[in-house]
Amino acid sequence: MPVVAPAPAVTPAATSVTSSDAAEWGRVTEDGTVEVREGESWRAVGQYPDGTAEEALAYYARKYDDLAVKLGTLETRAQGGGASASDLTKQARHLLGEATDAAAVGDLAGLRTRIETLISSLSEATAKEAAAAKEALDAAIAERTVIVEKAEAIAARDLAKVQWKQVTAEMTELFDAWQAHQQDGPRLPKGTAQQLWKRFRTARSTVDKARRAFFSELDDVHRVARDAKSRLIERAEALAPRGVDGIPAYRALLDEWKASGRAGRKADDALWAKFKAAGDALYAARAEQAAAEEADSAPKIEAREALLGEAKAVADESDLKRARALLTRIQRQWDEVGRIFPREKERALDDRMRSIEQALKAREEVDWKKNNPETKARANDMSAQLLEAIEKLEKELADAEASGDKRAIKDATEALSARRAWLSALGG
Repeated sequence: MPVVAPAPAVTPAATSVTSSDAAEWGRVTEDGTVEVREGESWRAVGQYPDGTAEEALAYYARKYDDLAVKLGTLETRAQGGGASASDLTKQARHLLGEATDAAAVGDLAGLRTRIETLISSLSEATAKEAAAAKEALDAAIAERTVIVEKAEAIAARDLAKVQWKQVTAEMTELFDAWQAHQQDGPRLPKGTAQQLWKRFRTARSTVDKARRAFFSELDDVHRVARDAKSRLIERAEALAPRGVDGIPAYRALLDEWKASGRAGRKADDALWAKFKAAGDALYAARAEQAAAEEADSAPKIEAREALLGEAKAVADESDLKRARALLTRIQRQWDEVGRIFPREKERALDDRMRSIEQALKAREEVDWKKNNPETKARANDMSAQLLEAIEKLEKELADAEASGDKRAIKDATEALSARRAWLSALGG
């Protein structure tokens, strides 16, 4: 409620009429009729036949006092501020109606003048209040229109592609805002309020209809996926008697499971638990088989470890033919040991043996290149050419030194050094 500026100070008259005042403003006729003076004329206000004239005047003076007290209260509230000027004006006008032709004895004309003065003093504040009320109403209409436009903007989206959790939260927030505004805000004109509500309700209905359609379709999709996964569970559980041999078929079923779509979070969790349990039974059987095979492989592992120990001598044997014979014997015994489980352990042992084989092969390749007749022939020919070149360069160096040609000495020295290095590499 807008703050009302205090009305101009009004000096209230006494709130009670004394006996002398009553005699000034009233009189009692012989038949007990009580009259009040208003201006130059007298007006009958009632009768008091069963009492004295003083009692009759006092009775009607108290009626006047009641009116004066009401006026004094209004004047005090107007001076104090904070009260609605329009409400005070309404009460003052009502009091003016009571004071007109009132059945009371007192200065009624003066009382009415004070009331009219009060009404006049409140007129400016009332006008400000009305303007503030209109401004508040316009603002409220604008605020509620914003709520409507936001709802309409949501309804205008491509509702087939929205995140419904987010959209539902947005619409709920807008509806809560509408209700709060309707409860706490100023009362809108009926026509305006109905028009805005109709727009908001239409937008909300559009969104609700699309949401229901989406979830209805989603329920159908979930139902199809749920039925498909239920059938996959039955097929997976039927593999149990096959044990380890059923694992490939289960993996194929797992691919079908991944392609079957979603059945809803809760349903998916429950269905997956059953499907996984069927697979766990198969893999448990494989684990038992692997454990048994690993136990059977323990002596084989020891045998191959022992062969690896013997194979270390291959690297220490300088005679390549004897080294190759030793390795061949170990490899034959290695194969006779048989398969080892787990496969990871077998691969680790094979890798260690393979490194020994590769080391020997590398030694053999170096020896072959070194002793290959064709390679030797090429090396001898190259050595002869280098010796001839060295002899020529030595003569050129001697000539350069004799002539004192520093550049020729430098070039001959560098070339001679390079040819000697090549000859050394060839073993010359």
